[in-house]
Amino acid sequence: MELVIGRVAKSHGVRGEVVVEVRTDEPDERFAPGTVLRGRTRGAAAGGSADSAATTSDFTVEAAREHSGRLLLRLSEVSDRASADALRGTLFVVDTAELPESSDPDEFYDHELEGMTVRYAEGHARAGEEIGTVREVLHSAAGELLSVRPVGTDRGEVLIPFVAVMVPRVSREERVIEVDPPDGLLSEP
Repeated sequence: MELVIGRVAKSHGVRGEVVVEVRTDEPDERFAPGTVLRGRTRGAAAGGSADSAATTSDFTVEAAREHSGRLLLRLSEVSDRASADALRGTLFVVDTAELPESSDPDEFYDHELEGMTVRYAEGHARAGEEIGTVREVLHSAAGELLSVRPVGTDRGEVLIPFVAVMVPRVSREERVIEVDPPDGLLSEP
């Protein structure tokens, strides 16, 4: 499985730098000079179809610097503005198999949480009852939210703030997240 660590937003200047929207907690490591990035772009099919095949290319970071709250990269393979413009929308990805396991038991990659079963925690009036399955982790200005598909449905979502007070237990081994939401947060089925 691939994880997105950044997205090329636009070109910057005439020498081929690109502005990258960072989507990793470790930008200094992921975008360090000398690092080879895997860039994934959509192919250009007739009419710009969403079914266009994705293509992958490698890019070597020559330099990285912060500018106005964004990351600017100079890539060895990109030498002018036209080449940089052609990268707009490119996603820089890493394979999850390449990621080290976190040494902190309270830190998780999004892909580790996706697909986990969510149930009420011990001590809750509905302890042990399954709520649903994590579809994705949403990152907002207010923090992370678990988007949970309710059990027994093929549509809809329940949003649960991913904070310690509401998520007292996450088990990688059991693939279970236990939640203790306040009354009224989750609508009754």
